[in-house]
Amino acid sequence: MISANAEWGPVRRFFPQAPVAKSPFGEFFSARVGAHAPLFVHGGWGKIDAAASAQYVIDRWAPRLLLNLGTCGGMQGAVERDQIVLAERTVVYDIVELMGDAEEAISDYTTRIDLGWLGSKHPGPVVRSTLVSADRDLAVADIARLRAKYGAVAADWESGAIARVAARNGQKVLILRAVSDLVGSGGGEAYGQPGFFERRSEEIMQGLLRSLPLWLDHCVGRLS
Repeated sequence: MISANAEWGPVRRFFPQAPVAKSPFGEFFSARVGAHAPLFVHGGWGKIDAAASAQYVIDRWAPRLLLNLGTCGGMQGAVERDQIVLAERTVVYDIVELMGDAEEAISDYTTRIDLGWLGSKHPGPVVRSTLVSADRDLAVADIARLRAKYGAVAADWESGAIARVAARNGQKVLILRAVSDLVGSGGGEAYGQPGFFERRSEEIMQGLLRSLPLWLDHCVGRLS
């Protein structure tokens, strides 16, 4: 599953000959990746489409593994640009509760991802950590709190929704998000510069796709 439009475009360009079909959420196609032929699905950006498309994929194809590839915004000082974050836990943090304690709702939408099947060795270097998700870009004022309270190193828009839906279905899920840009006290590298994010998304997705054969070999071997 690929979420944002800026992430899906590079995937299509990486497999230009693949015949494309349509779902309610966008395009999908199958392509040869090493010894495997995974299905690539554009799930859409934001929590709503991410959750709905994840359920659609599970219901329609019953995959052995749901793999989400994409970008994330890194918290400066906690992670470096281009590092790949393997999500062990996701937290949906943009919940505002004025009748009670929002932390109870945030806790309910926190998902610990079962990675026991994956093993401790990986096909490439990763940072195993918490990803926080919201229908908003990472605000500088939130970074200290998100790092202190949740141990987060990066943020995106979709991982929390995908992980929750997968957990509710007993579906194995692997979320790999590479850091496209950093956000720190001086602001975000990509903020106000959509062209920068598009260029970085192209680079990030190309790198993830080049490493995909090794990840699929590893995952299929562990799932067998």
